[in-house]
Amino acid sequence: MKHIRNWGRGFAGLFLPRRCAGCDRGLMHFESCLCLGCTEDLPLTRFHDDPDNRVEQLFKGKVEMEAASAYLFFTRDGMVQHMLHRLKYHSDRHVGLYLGRMMAEDLMRSPRFATVDCFLPVPLHPRKEFMRGYNQSQVLVNGMQQKWPLPCIGKDLVRVVRTPSQTRRSRLDRWRNVKEAFHLPDPEKLQGKHVLIVDDVVTTGATLEGCMKALSAVPNVRTSVYTVACA
Repeated sequence: MKHIRNWGRGFAGLFLPRRCAGCDRGLMHFESCLCLGCTEDLPLTRFHDDPDNRVEQLFKGKVEMEAASAYLFFTRDGMVQHMLHRLKYHSDRHVGLYLGRMMAEDLMRSPRFATVDCFLPVPLHPRKEFMRGYNQSQVLVNGMQQKWPLPCIGKDLVRVVRTPSQTRRSRLDRWRNVKEAFHLPDPEKLQGKHVLIVDDVVTTGATLEGCMKALSAVPNVRTSVYTVACA
């Protein structure tokens, strides 16, 4: 069966060549999403066991949380940006599923995240999700669930304000954008849970802080944060 799958991939590649999401080179039949070179060059943060990592520092003194981490470092025009652009703007969900699987494998070994009960993808405004066709954070969670089968509570936090793009905005402007952007319809549903909030990139942390402040209305809730990358 394995030989048949490999033959099928090779045959399909004659007509629809698969490209590496990192460097855009053609993939061999045994490579998935990234070529071997890009896989070896992934800029891993290894933040998950470091309570003083720079993602966690973004939120200290601003909101109560358990832990925070990012899987990769983000650099402008780098491999990670290329991958995320394919996910967000070129409808390449395969990249998101791949990243989600890798994120789960990285995080589920960490004692600091061992008590996580469920995943919460950062919600998009319904209109923006309709225009894009999907929520990229939900795709990441779908990939994570393939390796770490926890429930997803993607419908339990709603984005009620369609905020402008956060790109090139200051931290204060970003926080004003998302201050009242999120609503929790049924707080009691998450009572006592440890919720892992998942997003693509953290820069100032304003969006994730907005999510955590919305969740703070839930009795005895604990929140942690995990993103593909930190900029």
